[in-house]
Amino acid sequence: MGLQKCRGCLSCLLIPLALWSIVVNILLYFPNGKTSYATSNQLTNYVWYFEGICFSGVMMLLLAALLITLERDTFYQCCQSESCNKTYRVSLFVLALLGIVFSGYSVIISTLGLVQGPFCNTPAGWGYIFKDTAGGYLTAYSSWSQCTEPAHVVEWNIILFSILIALSGLQVIICFLKTRVTLGHCCSNQICEVTGV
Repeated sequence: MGLQKCRGCLSCLLIPLALWSIVVNILLYFPNGKTSYATSNQLTNYVWYFEGICFSGVMMLLLAALLITLERDTFYQCCQSESCNKTYRVSLFVLALLGIVFSGYSVIISTLGLVQGPFCNTPAGWGYIFKDTAGGYLTAYSSWSQCTEPAHVVEWNIILFSILIALSGLQVIICFLKTRVTLGHCCSNQICEVTGV
């Protein structure tokens, strides 16, 4: 019931999460604050999937703007009137599902980037020295010193990918709640059914 009363609050929460995702993803391009690694393509390959910039960033901002616009008083009036528009409610549901897909993609790519480890310079040359550890390097702190360049790149990647996972994970949860609120609010008024619920 509390979620239904604040139907626009969840959509508003998506905006700061999306903005932070964009900022965090941009920081991944500048390990140690240097641009030279991005220009010479010496970054982790999963950074180039733009998961935080496009999918949990710009796309989520667009979805949040659409949801906020649609959920103004129109939403309440639609679900209270006898002429409740099924297409309108399904649109809200589909937008929330798209949010789950976009933010879910970001969670998956960020997790893969975290498990793979950074692309770094070692005595043997540039490469993914932690690729075959299946994420085991995350707790093997002594092995991090094998990456000599960029400086502190292991910590840099772990922190930023973890933040992206957390931000995108929150977006998934919020969008899931949006689907439940959209269906639950309309169905609780017994006006009409959406997707058979």
